[in-house]
Amino acid sequence: MKVSDQVASGLPVLRTKQYRGLTRIDGPIVLVEGVDDVGYDEAVELILPAGEVRLGRVLLASKDGALVEVWTGTAGLDLSSVRVRFSGSPLRIPVAREMLGRVFSGLAKPIDGLGTPVAEDMLDINGRPINVTRRQYPRSLIVTGISAIDGMNTLIRGQKLPIFSGSGMPHNELAAQIARQAHIADADEPFAVVFCAIGIKHDDAEFFRRSFEESNAILNTAMFLNLADDPPMERIMAPRTALTLAEFLAFEHDMHVLVILTDMTNYGEALRELASRRGEVPSRKGYPGYLYSDLASLYERTGIIEGRAGSITQMPILTMPNDDITHPIPDLTGYITEGQIVLGRDLYRNGIYPPINVLPSLSRLMKDGIGEGYTREDHPALADQLYAAYSQVQEVRSLRAVIGEEEMTDIDRAYLEFGNAFERRFVNQGMDESRSIEQTLDLAWEILGLLPESELTRLSERLLQKYYRAAEKVKE
Repeated sequence: MKVSDQVASGLPVLRTKQYRGLTRIDGPIVLVEGVDDVGYDEAVELILPAGEVRLGRVLLASKDGALVEVWTGTAGLDLSSVRVRFSGSPLRIPVAREMLGRVFSGLAKPIDGLGTPVAEDMLDINGRPINVTRRQYPRSLIVTGISAIDGMNTLIRGQKLPIFSGSGMPHNELAAQIARQAHIADADEPFAVVFCAIGIKHDDAEFFRRSFEESNAILNTAMFLNLADDPPMERIMAPRTALTLAEFLAFEHDMHVLVILTDMTNYGEALRELASRRGEVPSRKGYPGYLYSDLASLYERTGIIEGRAGSITQMPILTMPNDDITHPIPDLTGYITEGQIVLGRDLYRNGIYPPINVLPSLSRLMKDGIGEGYTREDHPALADQLYAAYSQVQEVRSLRAVIGEEEMTDIDRAYLEFGNAFERRFVNQGMDESRSIEQTLDLAWEILGLLPESELTRLSERLLQKYYRAAEKVKE
């Protein structure tokens, strides 16, 4: 980037004073001595002799100097010839509604071969805290078209609902499918997706771009791609950049915005690397002690504000090292967010897509956004019954492993049949298959028809008469 591109970079020109030379370079961190009037998190420009500009921020400031994190790497920097300019404020990026349909780097630079969008505003990438007294309780749902989510772990508008995956499982495919299919029931309300990929491989980035372009989902999607060979420090800024655009679209243009962040584990690794470079005392598994508050600073940029028509809903996706749900990143994420969707390794091995294990999955806000007036009157009780029946399936399968299927009762065999149908027909669906809420609920009733009515203890007499017995008559 040339000096003439400073305005497009988002770096506010509040100071003209520059400093020449660096004292030390340590990986992505540089030390500048002899500076004054510099504050924490202040945006910084490092200007090379050829005119190239690299962006960074102040990590630590004192009367003797400033420690600067360089987002785009320090390769090729010369201690004596680099000029350093401190901006006087945190990094601001240009935002505009016309960023929808475009692809950007983790620092909001266009990488789709098109020009820079005309900025409507310049916003601090750290966002503005939401007054807790003005937060509105989430109610309405976002339909993903995926039965295991819509039927049993419903995504509520304004919710934070992460997806916990494992290495090698199809979380990328699931993320792309949700981004393509997600919508709100009221088609008159504007809806957009902000998709941020953090530290992904080139072939994964190409998959996402092709998937959105071929389905035309790109038209209402803004993509931010931080690639695996991009500087690691850029991964720390990518989700903040994406969330800044989401806040602008939601609270300035009254849009309902779904933010998908993948993979937050790569974000955590970059944070750990930075903490190590700074010589900080490590906490669990080498992550910094402030990992919880740092993740919260991202996840809590979600919700609905009283008096504003828009909303931000967030689905962070993270891979659990060794499928360990107690790993610091999924563990702390679970404390901050309102539930989780867990992908199961056994389901994946059995060819189930998406391999969502509904038993450890949970949407804590689901009960307030389903039922009469939101989805359908039978939805809450039906979801409870599916959970209860599938939980019983696990016990029956364990029993079968001990005594064999030939020694089991007729009801036990009915549960085995139900379990297979639940996984193969309800959870399993095509990567391009989008089911409506009605299709999901009708399919659930159809599968529950494999169980005798005496086992359906979570359903009222009225619902059984209206849906279960009516379905039985149709089969006859």
